[in-house]
Amino acid sequence: MRDLVRGCGVALVTPFAKGEVDYDTMGKLVDMHVELSGSIIVAGTRGEASTLTDDEYHSLVRFVIDRVDKRIPVIAGAGSNCTASAIEKAKFCEEAGADGLLIVTPYYNKTTQRGLVNHYRLIAESTSLPIIAYSVQGRTGMNIEPRTVLELSKIKNIVGIKEASGNISQVAEIIRICPKDFLVYSGNDDMVIPLMSLGGHGVISVVANILPGEIKKMIDDYKAGNVEEARNTQLALNGLNNALFIETNPIPVKEAMSILNMCSAEVREPLYPMADENREKLIKEINNCGIGVTSSVC
Repeated sequence: MRDLVRGCGVALVTPFAKGEVDYDTMGKLVDMHVELSGSIIVAGTRGEASTLTDDEYHSLVRFVIDRVDKRIPVIAGAGSNCTASAIEKAKFCEEAGADGLLIVTPYYNKTTQRGLVNHYRLIAESTSLPIIAYSVQGRTGMNIEPRTVLELSKIKNIVGIKEASGNISQVAEIIRICPKDFLVYSGNDDMVIPLMSLGGHGVISVVANILPGEIKKMIDDYKAGNVEEARNTQLALNGLNNALFIETNPIPVKEAMSILNMCSAEVREPLYPMADENREKLIKEINNCGIGVTSSVC
């Protein structure tokens, strides 16, 4: 099975400037990740897709696909709590030239496990693109149970899962019962190497927004058998990984990118700028990773 994520996919933020999508900055971020990341995930949770208008969503997805120009895979977020809306997004993304889709579980109205299988089946039947299911119960209130993942793996173009439950036992069970070619990616930056040690395939990463080279090298080290070096990198980054969730994401990662002069910290309501005391904690962890900054940068 083709690994669209290529070990390390960046869950790319959407930069804003005065309330509008900042395409100049987005272009620079895309170019950086073409060089340093395995793939780009656009218009996902970290991209604040839930606050994009339909026109913004379409323009953003097209912009990233065109800018990447097939140099690395582009995986488009196309999830919805409405199956029909997710189908429309899937069809649009395929027409726009996406390489794959990331489909989060339905949120708010949720469903049963049987309903989940039906939801994903209907979306998969609407497109020829490979689909990665996304399980993140902390945001959606909806877990994809291991036996449900097994049923999803039987659907031809559902090729993997981004597993962000934080439950390593659940991850182990998914890998145990699913086909060997079903791709399991960590949705938690602090669990990448533990997941890979069980047979996982990599990460769809938040911290890669600011440290893409380091995350890609960690994955490459593990795959090359340099396990101790990969483990040391995982442990060294975990303070920063925790700090990037000190407030609702993507508030912290955008704040970190602003501190590092990569993009504005601007987020869309109802998200709100980071509290000063948390910003200081974030700066401390950035410094602990060897990136020298001071609070005056803010």
